[in-house]
Amino acid sequence: MKRHFTLSTAALVFLVTTTSRAATGIPAFYGDAPDEHHPWAVHDPNRPQPKAVTPGTFSSQEQPGKPPSDAVILFDGTDLSKWQSAGDGGGPAKWVVKDGLLIVEPKTGDIRTREEFGDCQLHVEWAETPDVQGSSQGRGNSGIFLMGRVEIQVLDSYHNVTYADGHAASVYGVNPPLVNAIRPPGEFQVYDIVFRRPVYKDGKAIDPGSVTVFVNGVLEQDHTPLEGPTGHMRRTHPVPFPEKGPLKLQDHGNPVRFRNIWYRPLPPNSLEGGTDGPLTTEATMAKRKEIAAAIRKDAEQLKDPANPVPQMLRLMESLEYDSDPATVQLVQDMGKHYVESLKELPADKIAGKREQVREVNGAFRFLIRFKVLPATFPPAEDIAAIVREQRWDRKQ
Repeated sequence: MKRHFTLSTAALVFLVTTTSRAATGIPAFYGDAPDEHHPWAVHDPNRPQPKAVTPGTFSSQEQPGKPPSDAVILFDGTDLSKWQSAGDGGGPAKWVVKDGLLIVEPKTGDIRTREEFGDCQLHVEWAETPDVQGSSQGRGNSGIFLMGRVEIQVLDSYHNVTYADGHAASVYGVNPPLVNAIRPPGEFQVYDIVFRRPVYKDGKAIDPGSVTVFVNGVLEQDHTPLEGPTGHMRRTHPVPFPEKGPLKLQDHGNPVRFRNIWYRPLPPNSLEGGTDGPLTTEATMAKRKEIAAAIRKDAEQLKDPANPVPQMLRLMESLEYDSDPATVQLVQDMGKHYVESLKELPADKIAGKREQVREVNGAFRFLIRFKVLPATFPPAEDIAAIVREQRWDRKQ
């Protein structure tokens, strides 16, 4: 369920000045706290904001679309500067660039990118020549080799019968496409691929890797496990992958045309140190300590003897990530002094502290609910007593 918030100007200023990483408009102590596999709270205002990316545009048959703003361009229709021969010790690529297209020059060999990369989102557009020649695997055949190891088949599969795991968009020799969504010969086919390489630890696969493929907007490979490199006439077997490898395009003797090739590197998954998704307990606790340290550093900037509450709340916020004994003691001392200052206020002045006291009370209740602080934490009990005495626990 989504909830909408309307914050007062003072409350918004408080959030902006005390949240060093994000000013979300969502209060602290709101969603479920971090746990042993998730370093962030639910709806966590401290969680880093996603990077802004300007979307690209869709391609038409007449011209390629524009890549997103963070894409790494591998071929933009101008030259082969990003490519080299996959053989010949890495000599110049011998394919042809003509009319904005990268055209396979048959019998010149495969080409590969000079740059190497691993997990990525990859975009490739290709077309067979309009005049149909050959059949089965001899018709518009090429291949896209991720990291130079895993082939996503390029083939004119339009009204063309061949072995299922060799059709266009197959993980070659491993998994056929879900459907055949290839357009007629002469038209450009659009491949969008999400690739995660196999991950090994101590010689054992902890993630077999996967590939997801869309062809012309149609899902063809649905998070298909990889295991290892693909090959012709031989079954794939699990084997460790390097961290990076080149993108390779195949010369299979057919004059296939390519355009608009780009990729976006993906962040590491949770098994390799990424912080999105469930983590191991060890990784989670390490990340939680890191987050708590950053919040406590931010809290130092809020020190103000005339108004200690923002610093105290920020320190309390750090405790949901890491219940550091020294910080717990500091919060207890600050809470004690805060309670004493409230008790010294005359009756006509304490009413002005209503929202602040309720916020502090809510923070203590949150930390007690998630067992960050004990239920008998003295400042929490004292604040709760003041809320009850002033009848601030009742709806107005």
